[in-house]
Amino acid sequence: MVGIVDVNGNPINTGLIKEAQSARVGALRHEFAGHPSRGLTPAKLARIMESAEQGDIRAQHDLFLDMEEKDGHIYAEMSKRKRALLTVDWDIVPPRNASAREKKAAAYVKELLTDVPNFEDVILDALDAIGHGFACQEIQWQMLGREWLPKTISHRPQSWFQTDRETRSQIRLRDMSLDGAELQPFGWITHVHKAKSGFLSRAGLHRVLAWPFLFKNYSVRDLAEFLEIYGLPLRLGTYPTGSSDDEKGTLLRAVTQIGHDAAGIIPEGMMIDFKEAAKGSHDPFQAMMDWCERTQSKAILGGTLTSQADGKSSTNALGQVHNEVRHDLKVSDAIQLAGTLTRDLVYPVQALNVGGVEDLRRASRLVFDMREPEDFKMMAESLPGLVDVGVQIPVNWVSDKLRIPQPAEGEAVLVRARPESGGAGQPSTMATAALSALPPDADEFDVLADELAGDWERVTDPLIAPIIALAAEVDDFEAFQARLPELIHDMDPAILAETLAQGQFAARIWGKVNGGN
Repeated sequence: MVGIVDVNGNPINTGLIKEAQSARVGALRHEFAGHPSRGLTPAKLARIMESAEQGDIRAQHDLFLDMEEKDGHIYAEMSKRKRALLTVDWDIVPPRNASAREKKAAAYVKELLTDVPNFEDVILDALDAIGHGFACQEIQWQMLGREWLPKTISHRPQSWFQTDRETRSQIRLRDMSLDGAELQPFGWITHVHKAKSGFLSRAGLHRVLAWPFLFKNYSVRDLAEFLEIYGLPLRLGTYPTGSSDDEKGTLLRAVTQIGHDAAGIIPEGMMIDFKEAAKGSHDPFQAMMDWCERTQSKAILGGTLTSQADGKSSTNALGQVHNEVRHDLKVSDAIQLAGTLTRDLVYPVQALNVGGVEDLRRASRLVFDMREPEDFKMMAESLPGLVDVGVQIPVNWVSDKLRIPQPAEGEAVLVRARPESGGAGQPSTMATAALSALPPDADEFDVLADELAGDWERVTDPLIAPIIALAAEVDDFEAFQARLPELIHDMDPAILAETLAQGQFAARIWGKVNGGN
């Protein structure tokens, strides 16, 4: 295909996009994680972060993977944040003030992307950038019939990449060259997530979480050591003056083993004294771990009450506030991800299959529907009053607020249920019941008229509505007068006639009962 260009205007070689770029750098597939969390200390963590700032990001991202594997709290909170977008509907929309061609292209691209298998995995893998700062997924294309579609979209480890030396913000594939290889256009979904400002190596949220992770590990280790000796008495061995090293070693082994085996032997003349059992409390260690986890929750979700309750400040109102902050983070994540998917997935699909996209601004866009539906009860109670005082409220605005789509032409819609013939809501029944329950000073004919008029919409709509519609359709009175006889001929007065007959029947029955003739 001739004339296909990427978002920067560079021509695309469609022969290259059928093959994964990483397949040409075979050494990457034979690398394994270094697990730098082993023996992690404050000094080691500082060195890892400094190396990342200087362009060597491999150890830092290996550490980030270890953090999610070893710390269940980090994993749980990050999983909540990433999976929140999986429940949000997405759509492909044309640009503003779109032409008919652009609207048609957007509908076609949406149809193609709907057929992409496991699209939810693409969203989830892209949001790995929240913690790491960036996430890369490699696209391998294929032709199905006359359409270009992604064959596979595969997540690649952050350790496969590096930053360029000049800007420290461009992501390059590590190919053993000094600056790395530029990523192939149309070959990658590269999501850079701004959890915080700064160079790419410092943009990830895991940079903030690394220190609480380290401190928490110290507390967990100290707590384990405390629990190992808690409740055990101090064993103190005494050896005579002049004992040999072998005798001292024998006594030490006996002191060590007797705590676990409850049995042991020592040479004559040596003693083992049991002092007071080890005392203390786990509270200091637990307090440190709780502080670390609360800090992690605040960094990831913006609060703590959507994760766990502390029994002190856990009010429902405060929990709602924390949940609103969490919603704000979800909106922020959706906006950032939508821009990435538009640039790296929607645009390539449109350029390869539709063409004619001269500017990214006129390309179709992926958007997440982050609107929250309004309170139906509140809207139902408020809108009639606003309309009654003259507020002009567009129907489209109400549909948008309530997230109720406008019906297509000819589409069935819900209507108010009408009572069946002879049912409890029929005029004759209501009128007769009302007349039989009259107070002594009431006027019978006024009550009967009011009851019959209460159902006037059902009775008169089949007759009046066509006339109103005709009046709105014609341009002058002569045309209205000419078409009116035909309209009247087609009307069905059966409902009106039935209602009048029922009213006369109710009046006659009342007269027979109360008048005697």
